[in-house]
Amino acid sequence: MKKSILFIMGMLCFAVSAQNINDVVRYSTENLQGTARFQAMGGAFGALGGDLSSLNVNPAGSAVFNYSEFTITASNYNRNNDAFFGSSVQNTEINSLELNQAGGVFVFKSSNSPWKKLTLAVNYDLVENYDNEFFASGNTSLGIDNYFLNFAQGVPFGNLLLGQNEFIEQGYLRIGADQGFGDQQAFLGYFGGLINPVDESDTSGTTYVSNAQYGSVNQEYVQSTNGFNSKFTLNMAGQYQENLYVGASLNFHSVLYERLTLLDETGYDAGSEIQFTTFDNFLRSEGTGFSFSLGAIAKLNDNVRVGGSYQSPTWYSFFDDTSQRIGSDLADDDISFIDFNIVNLFDEYRIKIPSKLTGSIAVVFGKEGLLSFDYGYQDMSQAELRPITDPNFTDENQFIAAQLGAVNSYRIGGEYRIDNVSLRGGYRFEEGPYENNAIVGDLEGYSGGIGYSFGGSRLDLAVSRTERDVNELFYDSGIASAADVNRINTNITLGYTFKF
Repeated sequence: MKKSILFIMGMLCFAVSAQNINDVVRYSTENLQGTARFQAMGGAFGALGGDLSSLNVNPAGSAVFNYSEFTITASNYNRNNDAFFGSSVQNTEINSLELNQAGGVFVFKSSNSPWKKLTLAVNYDLVENYDNEFFASGNTSLGIDNYFLNFAQGVPFGNLLLGQNEFIEQGYLRIGADQGFGDQQAFLGYFGGLINPVDESDTSGTTYVSNAQYGSVNQEYVQSTNGFNSKFTLNMAGQYQENLYVGASLNFHSVLYERLTLLDETGYDAGSEIQFTTFDNFLRSEGTGFSFSLGAIAKLNDNVRVGGSYQSPTWYSFFDDTSQRIGSDLADDDISFIDFNIVNLFDEYRIKIPSKLTGSIAVVFGKEGLLSFDYGYQDMSQAELRPITDPNFTDENQFIAAQLGAVNSYRIGGEYRIDNVSLRGGYRFEEGPYENNAIVGDLEGYSGGIGYSFGGSRLDLAVSRTERDVNELFYDSGIASAADVNRINTNITLGYTFKF
């Protein structure tokens, strides 16, 4: 009964904001998704159009369609992660299968108007698939006790004590709601047995020491994530006379992100009272977002096309909840009552992801093939956590402006047709969002594919591979433990298109 009651109490508590730059970077990242043709050509469709996923680059692309059609696409996502931590490397590989695209375009032609075509399109795209996992194991001189000491120093000891007849779960939730995330972590460290005040008889004391003795410890850390960022697009575009295409889109995002982290720490000195520690965390984020885009494509002659588009900022709104559990040799007897059923809810917060500009050029060789190039620019230093009147967000936004910079991206794609067969290839390069490239490195990707036209329908297959190095912090704040993770993502995508 006690746990059931305290779960409801947790749902009524609101913790002080703990959102930071990591949230901004996470929701600004868009892995290459879309139709099999789009993926095979590296997503370089800004001056081409004629593909439903090209609307993500340039909304004028739907006006290039000559016939109404529908496309559906599924992908197998392979994640291969090498985590470097301490002096060891651990490999983790997972697979997931998703329906990542579905949509249609309706083409209305006119013979007695300068507007030759009007198109309406609806499309669903998986912007990002968050299914991923890495495992890190190694020796470090920075034990988890340092995480709790970082939050505890300066906090009066009396602020971490339970009230009269207060259960440990109630104290955990109360401190999180009334005093904030930092004091709540200090509370966990004390009742989890990792830290103690220098003088337990002095409730006003603000200095703490570790109960663990070690020169180095062994840590085993697992981070498992799942979820998605999907985008539903409503698009309208038109062809004016023979050489100009213009379009606009409204984009509606839906986001679910879940992250589970598990830490086991051993290897303390033989004389240490603590011989093992476990510390686990679970985060769940749900949100919605909105953006719009404008674009145009112009035919300079029979072979050359140029395109330009503006992607507005994406305005997201999120609700987060977190839960934790901790254990050690010296933990309080009731510490097990603080588990994943005891939930902290955060107030609604918002994120603004900056706008993006894309310029494109394509060369079309009649019915035989084409080459295409896209350049994108996005200034990530303009990202914001909101409301900006929140003093916590004010400091963090200044940090974001200093740490993040301009992201330049380049996409090249080509297609060669032999009768009913289309052979495709692509290359993609995207700079990391941080000024310090060691935090999130540049992304490089290669892709290829094949398509076969049956006349009224088409079957497409694509294989794409991207690689990026990321410095993965074990915790967002309080301790600098991190693993250098080499991420290799390989997608195998199959799509079917039919005209109607």
